[in-house]
Parts: sequence; C-alpha cells; structure tokens
Amino acid sequence: MSSQFSEPPPTEAHVKADNTSLGDLLGEVTRDLSTLMRQEVELAKAELKESAGKAGKGGGMLAGAGVAGHFVLLFLSIALWYALGELMGLGWSAVVVAVIWGIIAAVLASMGRKELKTVKGMPQTTETLSEIPPTLKPGEVKR
Repeated sequence: MSSQFSEPPPTEAHVKADNTSLGDLLGEVTRDLSTLMRQEVELAKAELKESAGKAGKGGGMLAGAGVAGHFVLLFLSIALWYALGELMGLGWSAVVVAVIWGIIAAVLASMGRKELKTVKGMPQTTETLSEIPPTLKPGEVKR
C-alpha cells in the first residue's frame, strides 16, 4: 500500500536547526532573552514614568484641595468669631474660637502620636529580608 501523503517540505526553522551548531543556537537564544529583558525593563520604566506623572498631577490637585479647605476653615472661623462677637464681644469670641481650635489641635496631635507608635517598619523589614531565598543573595556566604 503506497502512502498518499508525502512528507511536508522542511520549514525555515528546521533548515536552520539542521545547519546551525548547538552552541550558535544557544548563543542566539541567550541574545534574544537578553534583548527581551532589556525591552521589558524599558517598558517598565516607561510605565513607571507615566504613573509617576499621573501621581504628581493627582498630588498637586490634592494639595490645591487642601489649600482650598484651609481657606474654608479660616472663613468659617471668622464667621463664627463674628457671630459670637454679636453675643459676647469680639475679644471674647476670638478667645472662644481659638480655644475650639486648640482642642481640635490637641485631639489630632494625640491621635497622630498614637498612630505613629503603632508603626513597626524596621522589624517588619528585617523579617521580610530574612525570608529572601539564599539563591537571590549571591553576596552572602552560607555557613
């Protein structure tokens, strides 16, 4: 019985594999991997630059919102001072508004101090570093 199907003609990859040494093929693969890694690093840099630009723009907008919020508080405080001044005199109403802001500042400072005491950056960083596999730390000698 004769075969109806003949063997397909060799592809370019097959011809190259037949005519090129293993060392040359491995060298080509290494160059291709190196090129791919460089391209990936460049892509990551470009994405990071774009993200940083957007973050900077967003940060600027948040700073503007903070300044605007500060003016809102300032003018509301002046309005409160003036309204209380109608009842008790401008001098005493200024003291009342200042005491209110002093209480707010003390509460925020206390909360901020408590929050800062809960930060455990260094011990956590040290623990994370100790979990890096030895193969990724070529400078260290294992004892």
